[in-house]
Amino acid sequence: MSKDIKSVEHSPKIHQRNDPQHVNDRTFFIDASNQSLTAIPLEIFTFTELEEVHLENNQIEEIPQEIQRLKNIRVLYLDKNNLRSLCPALGLLSSLERLDLSYNPIFSSSLLVVSFLHALRELRLYQTDLKEIPVVICKNLHHLELLGLTGNHLKCLPKEIVNQTKLREIYLKRNQFEAFPQELCVLYNLEIIDMDENKIGAIPEEIGHLTGLQKFYVASNNLPVLPASLCHCSQLSVLDLSHNLLHSIPKSLTELRKMTEIGLSGNRLEKVPYLICRWTSLHLLYLGNTGLHRLRGSFRRLVNLRCLDLSQNHLDHCPLQICALKNLEVLGLDDNKIGQSLKELYIENNHLEYLPVSLGSMPNLEVLDCRHNLLKQLPDAICQAQALKELLLEDNLLTHLPENLDSLLNLKVLTLMDNPMEEPPKEVCAEGNEVIWKYLKEKRNRNIMATKIQAWWRGTVVRKGFGKFGELLKPRKKGKTSPKDKKGKKDVKGKPGKGKKK
Repeated sequence: MSKDIKSVEHSPKIHQRNDPQHVNDRTFFIDASNQSLTAIPLEIFTFTELEEVHLENNQIEEIPQEIQRLKNIRVLYLDKNNLRSLCPALGLLSSLERLDLSYNPIFSSSLLVVSFLHALRELRLYQTDLKEIPVVICKNLHHLELLGLTGNHLKCLPKEIVNQTKLREIYLKRNQFEAFPQELCVLYNLEIIDMDENKIGAIPEEIGHLTGLQKFYVASNNLPVLPASLCHCSQLSVLDLSHNLLHSIPKSLTELRKMTEIGLSGNRLEKVPYLICRWTSLHLLYLGNTGLHRLRGSFRRLVNLRCLDLSQNHLDHCPLQICALKNLEVLGLDDNKIGQSLKELYIENNHLEYLPVSLGSMPNLEVLDCRHNLLKQLPDAICQAQALKELLLEDNLLTHLPENLDSLLNLKVLTLMDNPMEEPPKEVCAEGNEVIWKYLKEKRNRNIMATKIQAWWRGTVVRKGFGKFGELLKPRKKGKTSPKDKKGKKDVKGKPGKGKKK
């Protein structure tokens, strides 16, 4: 999505342990990843009880025939190496369930060996320069649950992919699909489909057959419409449609009651689809750069939202509906038109820790109510909001005020109660605006005078020949000497001083 609601990969690998696990003096796990290895250590093949081996992120160029000794191996990660071919012995690992060969320059013909791994459940081939999937892999591997093919040059899937009836996750991001693979629509156990960053122009109505689909990623494609049948995917909770050509969403999708995350950024909506306001279980909603001028009144129903992106739209004021979203943690309103006409902004009783610098670009803002938050400091830019008349800051965590806050000549009301104020001190803050302004002005004058004195002293030190001012400021460490003393010591050690002969 525009802020990317997905993790880097949807199915993380098994957590890597740093030390081998021993049971009855038998080794079941070895982690040799990130070791700059150019070959697989032959010692590994002496541990015939091994079940899991990590060799990723090395410089390994080949798999030796000795790999066949690992009869019990279930997990083998060889991603991010320099493998070009796979030895036939790899196909003898009859217990292997998870294999990762991603980010290797493997010859496509060499992948035929993989088709002999009949127990394989997870196969990752991310960014291996694949132009097509060997048909025998689809024919012979009947237990695959995860197939990772992101970052290749695929334009279609072999028809034999329909044999993968146990497939739950397929990752086809960053390929060259122009049409949605129709074959996927008969794989009824699919739960995750990732086809981001392709060139797909349509999704077939048959997508509705995937009633177990939970996460569907089709961002950055060429979709002008969605099929109404998508409503039959009743388990769908994550839907990323960002950066397509959509003008609307089918009303039938209202039936998707389990939606928690949806990305619509970069489409041509111009208004919030009404059905979105019915998805009250939403946690993440991305509507950036969709041409919005306002939000619907029913938007306030989305009380479970934690992250809302409204950036790069045409909003000219902060929508009041946002105030009803009590669970909101992240709000994106950047690159809108907010502030040109806004006069009053009430954001009290939240958990805000900072205020946006953009407050300084609100020329008409008169009232800013930030009471009962967690603010630790105010941005210096707030001093540019010259129309400000009321600044309510009580019950926060403020310790300092901006040095130039007294430049707000129109500010009449400033509340600072229940803050751990240090500058100005609490007793000064209790005296009111005039005393606070006087304190800030005097402090500023003291700082200016201190700067002048420091500048004079720097110049004097240089003129008197005491060396660089910066050297004098360095704390003298125990046992160390000044630069002048070091020159003398060099002479003592036999190194010639200036003007002396060697």
